[in-house]
Amino acid sequence: MIPVLIMLLLALVSPSIEMSTLDENETAQSTSGRQGSLDVDCSGYTFEDLFEYDFALFTLDVNDDWATGVMDAKAWVNGSKSAIVRDNLDSLFEGVPGGDDDWISTDEREAVRSIGPKCIADMETRLGIREGPSHRGNVDWNDLEFVEDGIALDEVNLVPTGHEQEQSCSSPLSGDGCKEVPVTITDDLEIHLLIAENQNNNVRFDQLPNQGNSNFTLAMNITNITDAKLVMTFPVQQGLRVADTGFYDDGVLNENLAAPVSEFLPDGRLRIVADVDYPIGSYPMVRNLFVDFTTMAPFTNDAPVWSSLAPEDGTIIPVGTTSGEMLAHDEASMWVVDESGWNLQCTFNDGGWSVRMDENAGLYVTADGSSAVGQCAGVDAFGAETAEHRNYTFGKVLTVVYPMAGLPGLTFGDEIGVVWYATNLVTSLTVTAHAHQPTKVGPSVTQVLEGQTETNLSLAGLSPGAVVISGTATAEGMLDYNFVLDYDLVKRNTLPTVTVETNLQGEEAEWELNGLKFTLTGNVIDPDGEDVEMILSICGETTTNFDRQNLAWEIQVPIARCIQTDVQSPYEVIIKVTDESGGETFKILQVVNPNTDSTDETGNGIIDDGDDEDAGFLPAPGMFATVIIGLVAAGWISSRRD
Repeated sequence: MIPVLIMLLLALVSPSIEMSTLDENETAQSTSGRQGSLDVDCSGYTFEDLFEYDFALFTLDVNDDWATGVMDAKAWVNGSKSAIVRDNLDSLFEGVPGGDDDWISTDEREAVRSIGPKCIADMETRLGIREGPSHRGNVDWNDLEFVEDGIALDEVNLVPTGHEQEQSCSSPLSGDGCKEVPVTITDDLEIHLLIAENQNNNVRFDQLPNQGNSNFTLAMNITNITDAKLVMTFPVQQGLRVADTGFYDDGVLNENLAAPVSEFLPDGRLRIVADVDYPIGSYPMVRNLFVDFTTMAPFTNDAPVWSSLAPEDGTIIPVGTTSGEMLAHDEASMWVVDESGWNLQCTFNDGGWSVRMDENAGLYVTADGSSAVGQCAGVDAFGAETAEHRNYTFGKVLTVVYPMAGLPGLTFGDEIGVVWYATNLVTSLTVTAHAHQPTKVGPSVTQVLEGQTETNLSLAGLSPGAVVISGTATAEGMLDYNFVLDYDLVKRNTLPTVTVETNLQGEEAEWELNGLKFTLTGNVIDPDGEDVEMILSICGETTTNFDRQNLAWEIQVPIARCIQTDVQSPYEVIIKVTDESGGETFKILQVVNPNTDSTDETGNGIIDDGDDEDAGFLPAPGMFATVIIGLVAAGWISSRRD
């Protein structure tokens, strides 16, 4: 089982593993220069023959057919070991352009992902099953095998994104966007194997003739597995339990190792959890794990009992639908006490109704009508039931009139009006609700529903975009009903506003004495509370160099570009404000330069229409002075005035 990890190719350094690379006469494609055509034969190998990790987690879920299963594996590689992994992977591509050059690239990573399933399919799983009496020797085991089509591979941080030593790939045949890092970096990485998309298994074995309904033994060779956890889950089978288990070193029971732990999940399945390790330096000692299963009832079995946290007889259990399955309660694990595990089983007189529990003790109800009464009991893995059977009423307690599903996306401004009423299962409902987004919550409103009622939910504090209605309904004799109503509701975007302050003379711009730049100040606000971006344009150039303090803003605007391009006063200044939802607001100003009136048609100077002293203007510069000013003031310069 251990070799199910995805990077089996990362350490293919043994010469006995066959590998071919690009044929010398093959024309390489520019988009796959590093990948080429690789074919790896990993027959007879396990993961530990090739690779050392720090810790691994392996899970196996046996399917209901007792012939296939789903494996999931994660391994964590830390520090100096991660550098060895990267170096081994790079060495794998010896002879391929860009390979074996002490840099590990995203192209090499993708090549490993593409050929990894083929390698894994060749390898040994270390797992075997055999029906009949318990086995401890070298018998003919029913070995688990990998299924290539069901294997998907992934990794985390093999080529760290944005690493300080990252560079574009040096090979001329690298794919677009290829990045690489030195193999010597020691950033931690993870290796993953999972089920491929649209597949239901990635391991298989010969179907057990009795499909778990008779004794069988599971064996696993854990030699060289230095530190790992194994989690195996078996299908629902009445009475299936662990009869015996143990770790054996060279055929001798090792009583110093903690035995695997078994538990019955609320959905009726049996789970085995084992901490697995093999002391470094113990090879060639062979360590095996054996687990014996049986469906024979134990000698003693206490019946489950209702706890004080369980709903009383006659309790209403709300369901959010009248047709189909829906989660009715997300945590029912404390309703019944039983040392061997239990689940809730209910019988209904009305057809189409049923209940089930998932492995996390979530209670799901399949409804076929407005309500139904179920006679329910806690039942353990061996069929023992609670002495008392309780009647629970399952049904819909809240009906929403508006908004409703199927309407085109409705947009709202300040609030959402919800019209709803309590069904006849309860006399009244107390509802506490709010408008909800993944990271933001609107103000809560509490209202008693005794008939059709309209409730207004404020959208204050929420961002423009999708909104759902979330809340809790309570009533006497009923479990709390936690609901989330998604009707494709949208809070519309309110555009930001921007203002520009004026001085005592009614002017927006405050000019520097040298006449080369001016300052604008004002306020900006977005009614929806979103962040905004501000851009100022003048004379064909733009800047975002605003000094922002809460709602206030200030910016110093040089006119060098205007002088260079011979743009005359007044200067058109455009301030654009954009919120996070893309809403835009524009403020257009005509800024008059008090140091000039107008220029002649050639733009070579300033036309003086009156007495300089009376007008209060600086003397108009000549052509040479204008050129000097343009050179000195070239570029955007922004520094706050003292």
